[in-house]
Amino acid sequence: MSRYLWTLHGEEETRRLGERLAAFLQPGDVLALEGDLGAGKTTFTQGLARGLGVRGVVNSPTFTLIKEYAGKLPLYHMDVYRVGDDVASLGLDDYLFGEGVCVVEWASLIEPVLPPERLTITLTKDGEDSRICRMEPAGRRYIELCERLGNDARTGD
Repeated sequence: MSRYLWTLHGEEETRRLGERLAAFLQPGDVLALEGDLGAGKTTFTQGLARGLGVRGVVNSPTFTLIKEYAGKLPLYHMDVYRVGDDVASLGLDDYLFGEGVCVVEWASLIEPVLPPERLTITLTKDGEDSRICRMEPAGRRYIELCERLGNDARTGD
């Protein structure tokens, strides 16, 4: 599997990468976000929202599970950290296979219900203000998306 890597310095670079990615997104895209607390998952999503023309504040849906935002495409922002074992009963299919872009923070916790084709984005702290962003595409659509986005990325296997 190919991986695409970026080194990001500061929150604004993290938002800008999300904003650049938004330009290539289409209805039904699923982005699985991973990373420790404070790694930049919500900051990245704020950039996506900006790129999708979402107005207003975008923050973590930690206690609400899902926040919906209107933009060029609907943005469904999920934080499934506290979901528990009964994932199937949550009705996430309407979002995961819907007409918008679905961003799932802590996506590995609901792995069984995620579509097999998706873009996994992992943010890792790399010093005080730097992050490594690793994108791992699963499926032709996401490989092409990463290739279009990846002009300044390092690639690896």
